[in-house]
This record gives sequence, C-alpha cells and structure tokens, in this order.
Amino acid sequence: QVQLVESGGGSVQAGGSLRLSCAASGSISGYYCLGWFRQFPGKEREGVALIELPRRTTVYADSVKGRFTISQDAATNTLYLQMNSLKPEDSAMYSCAAASGLCYWSTSRFPYWGQGAQVTVSS
Repeated sequence: QVQLVESGGGSVQAGGSLRLSCAASGSISGYYCLGWFRQFPGKEREGVALIELPRRTTVYADSVKGRFTISQDAATNTLYLQMNSLKPEDSAMYSCAAASGLCYWSTSRFPYWGQGAQVTVSS
C-alpha cells in the first residue's frame, strides 16, 4: 500500500515558478511509475509528466515540455514537479500518482493518488 501526500500548490503570476512535492509512504521499489496529472474544471484528468523507476526515464506532455521537470528523491521517497514559465492555461488541480510496473499515460493504470494541489496562474 502506498500513500501520497502533496504540498506546494498556490498562486503565481504568469512567467513565475512553483514546485509541487509528493511525499510517498509505503514500499516503492523496483519497477515503479510515478506521475503528475492535472485536471481542469469540467474536464478529465490529463497526464503532465511521468518518471519510470529505477532508471528515472521521464516523459512529458507536449504542453509542458521544456518548462516542467519531474524528479524523484529516492532517499526521501519524494516526487517533485518543478514548474517554470507558468502560463494561465496551466491553472488546474495537480495530483501525483503511483503504480507498480512500467509507465503509460492512462489514469486508470494508477491505483494510488495524492489529494491534489491547486495551482493558479494569473495573467
């Protein structure tokens, strides 16, 4: 069983930066997929970034490539999403997720989710 607790959301002006954190408790070892998803009001969740352990292979949605960076600190079992050059269209509820095995984007693939963190970017 894995529990995920997020922190770091908030409000920022366009062009600014925020870092989301996701502290994981429970066993995360071997092949594991950790990811960040976001949800706009009235829309389905969409994938933002994934990191596949143990190699730390990363993949990003086209809309955030070059601006967002996903990383994982194995020592503290914490997942991060560094968000730079934020745009108003990045405003959403961001959630971290975890699943054993290889990465792919489908939200149904992830049994473990954080509680969500609101990110608001003003123009």
